[in-house]
Amino acid sequence: MLLDDRILIDAPPTILHQLQTNNISSSQITDLLITHWHGDHVFGLPFLLLDRRFISDREGVSRLRIHLHSNGIERMKKICELAFPNTLEQVIEERVEWIVNDSGHANGWDYERFPVKHTPETDPHGYLLRDSNGFVLLHTGDSGPCETIEQRIPNSHAILLEMGVPDGDEFPYHHRPEDIIRTASKESQKTFLITHSYASGKEEKVGFSMPSLPSNAIQIEDGQLYNLDISGIQIE
Repeated sequence: MLLDDRILIDAPPTILHQLQTNNISSSQITDLLITHWHGDHVFGLPFLLLDRRFISDREGVSRLRIHLHSNGIERMKKICELAFPNTLEQVIEERVEWIVNDSGHANGWDYERFPVKHTPETDPHGYLLRDSNGFVLLHTGDSGPCETIEQRIPNSHAILLEMGVPDGDEFPYHHRPEDIIRTASKESQKTFLITHSYASGKEEKVGFSMPSLPSNAIQIEDGQLYNLDISGIQIE
């Protein structure tokens, strides 16, 4: 997710393509909030830094603030070293600021980082974010249903949940359609943004079909732009 064209939540390996497709320069990103260490969420960091260094910000004007748990700093440095040996050390030293507090500020948004239920070895967390207008976004990263999410839903205007697996088996570290249906039906006045889906609504879809979810649970696709406001959420 990209907020206000400046705040990036996680950096997948496809991040440069996704930014370029939406006419966004990597140098526009001021803050990166990391939810956990799985490769589909952080393996794009070396590409993001490389592009900023040699393409979009060659003069080194912009700094990138990376928000994460302190035990992730060496992990992120190792990923960059494995991807581009002896290339990004100076960039990281001079252009990256590591923010390790569990609460803080990211370019117009205040946030609280909290633990969620996912693969424990990846140090999984979500973010409760509030903008200057009072809009509250609950970004849960990758997680199955858990108390820390349920506690924060009543205070949120929009809740982003992942739906990585279909119904049929027990998957404690992911939301299934039946979990989404139960949560969205219980909180019918809230808007749920469903991402990381195992199914696709695009014409070239293969495999599983999109499940039927309550009307307040929007199954989002890559590249969609939403206007988030306390009066409602509209796709643009």
